[in-house]
Amino acid sequence: MSKLLSPISIRELHFRNKIFVSPMCQYSAVAGIPNDWHLVHLGSRAVGGAGLVMTEATAVSPEGRISPADLGIWSDEQVGAFSRITDFITKQGAVPGVQLAHAGRKASTKVPWEGDGAVTDGGWEPVAPSPVKFADNYLQPCEMSVADIERVVSCFAEAARRSLASGFRVAEIHMAHGYLIHEFLSPLSNKRKDKYGGRLENRTRFSLEVARAVREVWPEELPLFVRISATDWVEGGWEIEQSIQLAGRLKEAGVDLIDVSSGGNVAGARIPAAPGYQTGFAERIRREAGIMTSAVGLITDPRQAEHILVTGQADVITMAREFLRDPYFPLHAAKTLGDDPPYPPQYLRAKPK
Repeated sequence: MSKLLSPISIRELHFRNKIFVSPMCQYSAVAGIPNDWHLVHLGSRAVGGAGLVMTEATAVSPEGRISPADLGIWSDEQVGAFSRITDFITKQGAVPGVQLAHAGRKASTKVPWEGDGAVTDGGWEPVAPSPVKFADNYLQPCEMSVADIERVVSCFAEAARRSLASGFRVAEIHMAHGYLIHEFLSPLSNKRKDKYGGRLENRTRFSLEVARAVREVWPEELPLFVRISATDWVEGGWEIEQSIQLAGRLKEAGVDLIDVSSGGNVAGARIPAAPGYQTGFAERIRREAGIMTSAVGLITDPRQAEHILVTGQADVITMAREFLRDPYFPLHAAKTLGDDPPYPPQYLRAKPK
């Protein structure tokens, strides 16, 4: 069996393969509540053979949403709606995961197909480490007080409790793509003069507080992931060396895997996107911080994914847009790599001989 299609265990949780579905915003919720779209979108990737099926960025509070149409997990009504989805994913042999998020200064924005920038009706005031806009067409954020920071840490912990009650078995904390926790990490967006700003130890304080708070309520036998942006792709911003240090501290806080992405904190940053362009960051963090990593970013071919794993650049592969194009990527990858994956019994008559 290929590396890609062989199983992996993290803590006491077993994954049938190393192909994970990345969080992909669908902008289709009402009041943060998942609906039939989310059931079909996430459920089809489970039917398609993924090892882990992760929700989109799921806000820990109403003001933590990117747009008014984002998922959320701040109420018991949302718990009941998610349970239907996690139950279906589990029955298909995949592991259901949730990405816990707060959008920070990039909150209260339009859904992508309606344009860019802030919503003009029904929006709210975003919060951030400092009153620095993401871009001219985004809202001016309010600088968070220490009490505000402590409240958001509690929101992440409560969201983790609700996630567990919803049937999720992996929790991932979103610390990437220019959202709230990333904003604290980067000196380009964090201009604070208190214990949450300035030197690296202070800029990482909030991220570690969130990780510890979630780990405290997340069961010992279940994995905790963190997604980071390894670099801002801008001189003077967050960079890979700082990411390696943060990864080591997150490991000490009980995090099991770093999901390694990049960018998102600086509008107009020049990102050299190419197949596997972020994989080198995953490899360095894995090697230098001694923690499991996931490779993500323009990984579209089974042989490419297999090469990343065989050469030790990452432990798993997390895919986004290729899964939008092909919900059954794992089944097709197995055929390419010469494996014999289990097909859903309803689809057995179409299994290649």
